[in-house]
Amino acid sequence: MLREKASVQQSEYEVVLLEELVPEDHLLRKIDRAVDFSFIHDLCKDLYCLDNGRPAIEPELLFRMLFLGYLYGIRSEVKLAQAVNENIAFKWFLGLKLTQKGPDHATISANRVRRFRDNNIAEKIFNEILRQCVDKGLVGGRIL
Repeated sequence: MLREKASVQQSEYEVVLLEELVPEDHLLRKIDRAVDFSFIHDLCKDLYCLDNGRPAIEPELLFRMLFLGYLYGIRSEVKLAQAVNENIAFKWFLGLKLTQKGPDHATISANRVRRFRDNNIAEKIFNEILRQCVDKGLVGGRIL
């Protein structure tokens, strides 16, 4: 039997836990359990001013975001920023709330061009992430 057309429910409130929306066996959960990204803060702290300007985007968040771009083949900073705002698993991995916006593409670009251009910090970070992935058996040398 055909039911009457359901009313639009996109504007209803629901109580959800972001934690429950990302499956336990999701690749990003495995990576989050295997890789300790906390080293990024200490590695980058000298590139940030402690007492001047707006509060910065946490460097760990930025590099987790760039990691998502590499992992999922998202080469455009615009598309990466969009994907972060649309993908629940990405939000979970970045530690964002369900309704919280991620950094926009201009922020990613400005950090890449200004803060991480004349140093090898980004290379050190990705080498450390790769080392941890290899140590945990997530990377075998040919395929991730």
